[in-house]
Amino acid sequence: MKTAEKQRIQQQFQEKMDYDELLNCMRCGFCLPSCPTYIESGKDEAHSPRGRIALMKAVVDGDIEPDDDVKRSLDMCLGCRACEPVCPSGVNYGHLLEQARDIIYQNKKTSAPIRALRSVTLKGMFPYHNRMVQMTGLLGFYQRSGIQDFARKTGLMNKLPESMQLMEKVLPDVPTKKVMRDRPTYLEPIKKQTKRVAFFSGCLMDTIFLPTNDATTKLLQYAGCEIVIPETQGCCGALQGHSGERDQAKQMAKKNIQAFEEADVDYIITNAGGCGAFLVDYGHLLKDDPEWAARAKAFSNKIMDITRVLVELDFHKEALQLDEQIITYQDSCHLKNGQRTFMEPRQLLESIDGTQYVEMKDADRCCGSAGIYNLVESEMSMQILDYKMKQTKATKAKTVVTTNPGCLLQMKLGIEKEGLSDQMRAVHIVDLLLEAYENVNVKLDAEDYLAEQTL
Repeated sequence: MKTAEKQRIQQQFQEKMDYDELLNCMRCGFCLPSCPTYIESGKDEAHSPRGRIALMKAVVDGDIEPDDDVKRSLDMCLGCRACEPVCPSGVNYGHLLEQARDIIYQNKKTSAPIRALRSVTLKGMFPYHNRMVQMTGLLGFYQRSGIQDFARKTGLMNKLPESMQLMEKVLPDVPTKKVMRDRPTYLEPIKKQTKRVAFFSGCLMDTIFLPTNDATTKLLQYAGCEIVIPETQGCCGALQGHSGERDQAKQMAKKNIQAFEEADVDYIITNAGGCGAFLVDYGHLLKDDPEWAARAKAFSNKIMDITRVLVELDFHKEALQLDEQIITYQDSCHLKNGQRTFMEPRQLLESIDGTQYVEMKDADRCCGSAGIYNLVESEMSMQILDYKMKQTKATKAKTVVTTNPGCLLQMKLGIEKEGLSDQMRAVHIVDLLLEAYENVNVKLDAEDYLAEQTL
């Protein structure tokens, strides 16, 4: 890192970092056992929350320069925020990490290819739904046109790193562009109305994972929800916020707040742990903007994960059934640590007849996905995944349940990596719940219909 860059970064650390929050850290070390990178790095303090906060404070105090070692320490962080619930001082570590990364990435000159990649993805693609549809449409064409089969059979895929080869295998079948564009904006409840809610559809969830979005709205309809889906909403901005593009994230937040303000709903429902945690943080993201601070806080206060609203509406008391099997659950870090939603997914899973729920050891430890972490920090990500798969296999589960798209792909990758794809599956919780509900209730509806016809 050049001297001029270091000076700019140090100055901005002193001007922008929340020094009171840095001082909140008592250096007690309660965070250490909860930090995956600290554990997997052989207990290197530079890769612990306590160590990273000490580095940030040292840069602010002028005790050290913001060199490449400091940047490396921050880049190695998963941002899982597992340190926050165990911190006796209540340090908002995630906020500090985002502030520090934003300062570094806005002031450190990177190579032209990296600048181009960040510009195309973070600024040029994710904020625009139509561009997301175009890009994912190309992936769908790759899957359906025969190019995928050709690439696999000829060994072209072998030229990619192992983790990317596995990721290509576990990507879901992408819907057609027509299906991705033809989205509802309003859905009536199937049963007696209980709530009026809005649905945050997201970017990847409304393209690559579109069937899971459809399963989510179907469950809400079965639970008696009237659903509004604002057309002008967009990507939540989490990827930008976590990657040092806070100004871009703020613009995306304002767009979403505006889209949902006139919805007049009880809750804004999300089905992706990472998105939900960032939406909950809009109040903090825009706290210094006089025009948007109160509006952002009001928006954040309405965010609720799908599992929480289903439990509130007693969906776990419905008739739910699957074939006999063991199921286990992998916590989404941001659902647990960001949205403080922990028991509700378990309540729902334990209510499914025919299944045995087995709690995974360290279910709340990060799986190593963390947005694009498994691509940019592949070695550490796979190290963390190996531990997660060891605990997964110990449950003897047939089905591993997640509540976040990144976790879902990472667990699928782990299953493929372990050669267990013929014995185990990974599914999003809403897909499993819809399967369990319709397995019983659609059959009952069909039986009632046939009985009526014979009268």
